[in-house]
Amino acid sequence: MIVYNTTFHIEKDIQEEGLDYLKKQYMPKAIASGFLQHPCLRRVMHTEAEEGVSFSVQFHVKNVDTLNFWLQNEGGRLHKELVARFGHKIAGFSTLLEEIDWEK
Repeated sequence: MIVYNTTFHIEKDIQEEGLDYLKKQYMPKAIASGFLQHPCLRRVMHTEAEEGVSFSVQFHVKNVDTLNFWLQNEGGRLHKELVARFGHKIAGFSTLLEEIDWEK
């Protein structure tokens, strides 16, 4: 199992609208196919004043092949919808995390 993490930086002037979009549009559409599971949304805490706010959106995915299939068939469309609505006011970068059983 891997975790697909995307950190989105949202400019202050659209912070509420952008967060609402992630919660009510982006995340439900991302899990609709069943390839991405266990959605999680977290605010990234900053130590100094920023020109916006960042949120981490995470999903569990079976493996990299499943994620690549989702990205090609659905993820690209979701990204285009996000850009069409917000332009450069929301920017994101993705990372893959591998879960490690720390008790073994």
